[in-house]
Amino acid sequence: STPSQRPPRQPRTGLTSTGARKAAAKSTRSRAREFALQALYQHLVGGNDAAAIDAFTRDLAGFHKADAAHYDALLHGCIAEAADLDALIVPLLDRKLAEISPIERGVMWIGAYEFLHCPDVPWRVALNECIELAKEFGGTDGHKYVNAVLNGLAPKLRAAEVEADRLAGKARP
Repeated sequence: STPSQRPPRQPRTGLTSTGARKAAAKSTRSRAREFALQALYQHLVGGNDAAAIDAFTRDLAGFHKADAAHYDALLHGCIAEAADLDALIVPLLDRKLAEISPIERGVMWIGAYEFLHCPDVPWRVALNECIELAKEFGGTDGHKYVNAVLNGLAPKLRAAEVEADRLAGKARP
């Protein structure tokens, strides 16, 4: 093919055409969240046992590039606390929990779990990571829904941090 027939070169911004981050730009924690989401999806859709899902997921290509401890905490923590996480999420929904896609529900579990149990992850990082997950794996506007729900949870679960960011002018509108 001649140069004129080639599509124009894409700028290397670290984003895919959908706006999600390219694999090379992902941290070990981001990868851990992706594997945890895939595993939670299997749990939500298939009702599969956590140990079986865990064994399967750890064998997937690329798992060695993930933060295994963070993945472990997310997968087992979200499944163990599913009812509590749902209880936090449900009041912020505009529809029945059963109408939320398993991907978006899993992403919201991850966000709520990190707000509750991962104080080393700033709330805005947890929020942005979950928006990225929803963009990459969820439905067309799923990330907007995840954003709205987690933004509603953050002031409740990370009150001091959210308030400090608000006072510093960093909070989202």
